[in-house]
Parts: sequence; structure tokens; C-alpha cells
Amino acid sequence: MFVTFEGLDGSGKTTQAELLAEALRAGGRDVVSTREPGGTPLGEEVRRLLLEGVEMSPWAEAALFTAARAELAATVIAPALAAGREVVCDRYLDSSLAYQGIARGLGVERVLMLNLNATQGLLPDLTFVVLVDPEVAAERSTGSDRIEREGLELQRKVDAAYRELASMFPNRITTVDGNRPPEVIAEEIRERLRELS
Repeated sequence: MFVTFEGLDGSGKTTQAELLAEALRAGGRDVVSTREPGGTPLGEEVRRLLLEGVEMSPWAEAALFTAARAELAATVIAPALAAGREVVCDRYLDSSLAYQGIARGLGVERVLMLNLNATQGLLPDLTFVVLVDPEVAAERSTGSDRIEREGLELQRKVDAAYRELASMFPNRITTVDGNRPPEVIAEEIRERLRELS
């Protein structure tokens, strides 16, 4: 199974990805945990460019995220799934659909097609979007990368974008309320996965 976590920085998505991976391992599953952008040597270099680098146009940003994703899908995710392992990823293509496709106005279909080509159609079995108000996420967030520095207006657009994506892809994307204690959210996520298996 390939499970991804999405949400604003500060939403708790990384914590939930870690908690799920730990729970699966405790249950005897072989789990690969990874993140985006990153997870490969190329991906980590692209991550640095995207988050610490210079300003860039929306399509350049989308293309860089997609390049990192293509490498991760080809060298980490697809081989792990082929070997029968579980994959838990902190962000994946829905980040590009939310940030570049909707919030930056490039279009969901156009960004989706770019990513489907780059990943050879590799989609998550299930995506959990951890929802919190953008103001709450900003208070919780410890980072200050290039995208976060764009401020609350962008984060509000991204929050709305994730909600829109959940309604566009209801069979794959599930939203969870990120305002509750992490353990409560984690139990809801595990329950949803039990329902699927």
C-alpha cells in the first residue's frame, strides 16, 4: 500500500506520517518512509533549491517538484511497492496540485498530467489531508522556507485548494481534523486503513 500525507506546513502531517509508519512497523509490516521534495540524493538537492533558493516562476517551481518526484517514484517508491513493502510519504503529487495547480493558477489538469507522465502514473492508494486553519498552521510551523515566507494569503489559498482536491478525488483523498491530539488523529487514520484492507 502507498499512503501519502498532505497539509499546510504546521498541520501535523509529518507527525501523522511518522506515527503511521511506526504503527505499521509495530504490526510487523515492512515500511519505507520518505518525504517530498527529497527522499533521494537528487530530491534533496532539488529540495534545497526549492525551499532555500531564489524566486522562480510557477512553472519552474512545478517542474522542479516534478523532477524530484519522478526520481523518488522511480528509485524508491515503485521498487518498494514491487517488493511488497508499504510506502508512507510525507507529501506527494497532491502538493503540486494544491500549490501550483490551484493556488498558483497553473490548473489542476495541466499539473496532474505533468506529474502522471513523470511518475509513470504512480498514484497513492490513499492520501490523508490534515486540515487546520492557516493561522493555526502558521503558529505551529517552525520553518521559514521560500514558500512559507510568501505568507498567510498563499497558505489560505492552499488550504482551500486541499479542500477542493478532496472533493475532486473523494475515492483517494480523505480529510482529517488536525485540531485534535495527534494520537486521536492517528487512530482515525489507522481505522480508515483497516476499513480498506
